[in-house]
Amino acid sequence: MKDWKPYKLNELGKVGRGKSKHRPRNEPSLFGGKYPFIQTGDVKNAEFYISNYSQTYSEKGLAQSKLWKKGTLCITIAANIAETAILNIDACFPDSIIGFVADDKKSDVKFIKYHFDLLKIHLQSISQGTTQDNLSQEKLLKFDFTVPIDVKHQQRIASILSAYDDLIEVNNQRIKLLEQTARELYKEWFVRMRFPGYKQAKFKKGVPISEGEVIYFKDFIKLNRGFDLPEDKVVEGIYPVVASTSIKTYHNQFKVKAPIIVTGRSGSLGKVQYVNQDGWPHNTALYVKDFKGNEPLYVFYTMLGMDFESFNSGAGVPTLNQNHLHKLKLWVAGKLLQEKFKKIAEPMNLQIETLQQQNTQLRQIRDRLLPRLISGKLQAKETTYKKAVIA
Repeated sequence: MKDWKPYKLNELGKVGRGKSKHRPRNEPSLFGGKYPFIQTGDVKNAEFYISNYSQTYSEKGLAQSKLWKKGTLCITIAANIAETAILNIDACFPDSIIGFVADDKKSDVKFIKYHFDLLKIHLQSISQGTTQDNLSQEKLLKFDFTVPIDVKHQQRIASILSAYDDLIEVNNQRIKLLEQTARELYKEWFVRMRFPGYKQAKFKKGVPISEGEVIYFKDFIKLNRGFDLPEDKVVEGIYPVVASTSIKTYHNQFKVKAPIIVTGRSGSLGKVQYVNQDGWPHNTALYVKDFKGNEPLYVFYTMLGMDFESFNSGAGVPTLNQNHLHKLKLWVAGKLLQEKFKKIAEPMNLQIETLQQQNTQLRQIRDRLLPRLISGKLQAKETTYKKAVIA
């Protein structure tokens, strides 16, 4: 590896912390403008590129911050440690994120991002021990990044790995479109009440009483707390362990048969997940124990439209209060109408599942290649690139 050399990050490009000078940080006049404001959660949730964000800065917000250019590598140093993603837009971010702008004569930003992916666990381990885990810029600049001296060599390595990420990104866009289509169908039928035959239905106070009924949530479905599973008890297997916001890991046993619908019980509230395979709902989540004769897909999209965060009863850690939830009244469509909805929504969901499975396989292949390519053990030649993409 004589053509590889160790560098500090600031020798490969410009490094700087984001800015959010104003106090208080949540001053309303800072927000609501046209400038994307990226936070650590947005970096964590990004697959590779950052295009989505939940907040924007106004002109006043921009004045006390900094607008970073598209192509900047974002590195989180607080809350979510050592998460990285590349800006796909010009955006601002706070001082809990470090920006890296590659010197194109010395480094390729995609290669550096993959290098961080390999270092992530180590960076997280050295950030622990304080009241709040934190990775300082000073600590970050002590690390050696051993990279090919030839930038074209870096680009070849990055192109092999990013071929998988590009396919994942395309699949994610397709998944997003399918999800939006299914949710819009649900809203059209069951929020705006324009379901098939709605003109012939009998309405009372805006509710189609001939096509469904108003009932309490407790009579709609039964939610149960998920099951305990300490990390040291997990045995690698094929069954997803579904936590409050995502699949946490895979275990060799399952507790609930498909389909599994969960929402956050403790820690994170609001997200609803549909998993169409046998699995293990985690104790941080509530899962649908009894559908009470309702179609699971109808239940899922109904739950997606609910504001579960408003049922928080935790003083410190957010906790879903089922007692309050049980008293909620809602209109529930009749069985025939639910089945009609399922007939249209189910093919979309099956497409989503297929694309998600493809993404899982693509990530597995990419992650097997990552350490070998970044360490130089696998040579990044044109033939290697073609084989990798075909695989």
